[in-house]
Amino acid sequence: MELKAIGHIECELGSKFGVPRQSGIVPELRGRVLLNKEYRSADALRGLEGFDYIWLLWDFSEAHREGWSPTVRPPRLGGNERVGVFATRSPYRPNSIGLSAVRLLGVDYEAKDGPVLLVGGADLMNGTPIYDIKPYIAYADAYPDARSGFTAGCALSEGERLDVVVPQRLAERLGERKTAALRGVLAADPRPRYHQDSERVYGMPFDGIDVHFRVEGNCVIVIEN
Repeated sequence: MELKAIGHIECELGSKFGVPRQSGIVPELRGRVLLNKEYRSADALRGLEGFDYIWLLWDFSEAHREGWSPTVRPPRLGGNERVGVFATRSPYRPNSIGLSAVRLLGVDYEAKDGPVLLVGGADLMNGTPIYDIKPYIAYADAYPDARSGFTAGCALSEGERLDVVVPQRLAERLGERKTAALRGVLAADPRPRYHQDSERVYGMPFDGIDVHFRVEGNCVIVIEN
């Protein structure tokens, strides 16, 4: 079977670095799912607006590599401990398919290349190819008592999120909503877990802007450009 991309996402995140580790971690993030011309049909989306969340099946397009490994080092285990690739959501898999539940904020039927899906909280970078869209069904897709294996306890609580200092000039340039999204991305600490150098400067593109920052203790300091 040959998979065909049905579209792609447009969003603020311009590189793999900085993308939230899971969907929903930064609900302030916004994205637009644009369908390729042959799938750009209002009929294909009929009834979808009755769902609050949708599943996106997508391509780890920036992580393609030859061959595969049966084990990987998850960042949340410090990057040192190996577990089976099928016990992780690592992009380095036999088939580079990702799966994300994102909030459906609406469908823009009047957009130039519409209909366009407006989504929130996605963990995808700009331009990621989308293979499929499916409705999220609460009673079928949610199992609150399910075990979470080695990831149990890895979710960041509010107390574990980092404080973020954004220069006023950058905040004014981004606007309130995008500044909140940037704060959310940085508060979740995009660094590898084993990086603890307070002098190290990191960089990531966000909404077309090169954002540089360093981390001192529990505080992310965005450096004035």
